[in-house]
Amino acid sequence: MIEACGIEYRSILRGVDAQFAHRGVTGIVGPNGAGKTTLLKCLFGALTPTAGRVRIDAADLTTLSPRDLARRVAVVSQEPSFNDRLSVAELVSLGRLPHRDRRGRGEEEVATALEQLGLLELAHRQIARLSGGERQRAMIARALAQRPRYLLLDEPGNHLDIHHQLDLFHILREFDGGAVVVLHDLNHALDYCDVVYVLADGRVAAAGAPREVLVPEVLEPIYNVRVHRAGNHVTFTREEQL
Repeated sequence: MIEACGIEYRSILRGVDAQFAHRGVTGIVGPNGAGKTTLLKCLFGALTPTAGRVRIDAADLTTLSPRDLARRVAVVSQEPSFNDRLSVAELVSLGRLPHRDRRGRGEEEVATALEQLGLLELAHRQIARLSGGERQRAMIARALAQRPRYLLLDEPGNHLDIHHQLDLFHILREFDGGAVVVLHDLNHALDYCDVVYVLADGRVAAAGAPREVLVPEVLEPIYNVRVHRAGNHVTFTREEQL
């Protein structure tokens, strides 16, 4: 389990307590500026909380070596940095670096990740020659090749067409670990998440099963819209249109 214990970060996060299970998909939703990405960055050490702590499998995040952390957690960020002269296969193989002292070079893990993301035919293509969606799939494949206990993904559906978005969420549902996903699409949260945290103004406004949390009485004051729920589907109307 990844635990956020009273996390604060400047004026962005304000005493966030959250638990992210080692199995299943946990969504983090909320309006722009709510602190979603900041919280995610605190969970893997890209940002250091100004108060509170993060624990991963009961170990304080600050006590983990970079390699140990990378064996536990893989990240797909909104602003990845990579050498775009690499081929797709070379980029995905970087996910095996935390395991480089173990037997084998991880060819099987790399091939499996490429196949999962539909990238086998692009394996030898240079990253610079990919579309935005293809790059995003390559970054997700790298994270999967890492074989972590936890996947942390910041709006991973960005740049993906509908087909590949559905493929992605199927992969996350089948992932043998815990996935933490920052989302804007609340219907994806309803369809694919086991637990959802709703952030507003740097605090946890609600948390729990999607059908219990993503309801009009929670969402309307946060998003300033009228919310219409029908089963596992939600739509929105601007207040001035009512």
